[in-house]
Amino acid sequence: MYGTGSTEFPKRVVCLTAETVEIAYRVGAGERVVGVPGTARWPPEAREKPKVGGFTTFRLDKILALQPDLVLAFSDLQADVVRDLVRAGVTVLCTNQRSLDDIFRSILLIGGTLGRESEARATVQDMRDELRQIREFSGVWPSRPRVYFEEWYDPLIAGIRWVSEIIEAAGGRDVFAELREHAPASGRVVEADEVIRRDPEIILVSWCGKKADLDSIRARPGWEAIAAVRADRIYEVDGATILSPGPSVLAGLRQVHEIIQECLT
Repeated sequence: MYGTGSTEFPKRVVCLTAETVEIAYRVGAGERVVGVPGTARWPPEAREKPKVGGFTTFRLDKILALQPDLVLAFSDLQADVVRDLVRAGVTVLCTNQRSLDDIFRSILLIGGTLGRESEARATVQDMRDELRQIREFSGVWPSRPRVYFEEWYDPLIAGIRWVSEIIEAAGGRDVFAELREHAPASGRVVEADEVIRRDPEIILVSWCGKKADLDSIRARPGWEAIAAVRADRIYEVDGATILSPGPSVLAGLRQVHEIIQECLT
């Protein structure tokens, strides 16, 4: 167990996701990060750190060679590497956030583990303040357009819980809001005909790191009847923000908010 003195907190941290890198830097512990995933984008200097692999394809030998006293991981998708690290005697903190509140709690947990509790609390407060402001701004709009968020295309997968919450905060109505209760992506698989039936007025697309093909979406059989397709309201949202369960998720919120506002004018 780490003590309260600054020298007793983890000194060598390997991050396995972009958001854990961002959180470490946001709370002022960036100099302790010794390894990052290839997906790390923020801050720019983090990209110069040694790479240890991708989101689900890590080199255990590379991680162990960095001699971490803490590895930060995310979700059941990294369960295999977490298992291998634990068996190798490495301390691992693996969060599994699914909602906006989970994201806030994860920032506090990681910040506290790194001995940066006050900085983590300040980060979360700033995020909560921006979320509240956007929610209040959109709350006075006379209508809330129907929004379909597509996280993957084969099969079609609707947005995870925090994305659904972002759509609502930004002023829209998630047409598959009931599916956010399902943590695994397999519980959010939808049929193309059901998307047509629910007739979204806006389609938001973020294919988990793969560039979205908006033309292929427009060309799907029967989708020409969907209001969003007829009005050409299909937008790609940067997955590095809206699908990253850390501070950058607020940039995704801002983008969605701007899209919905534009569609209402």
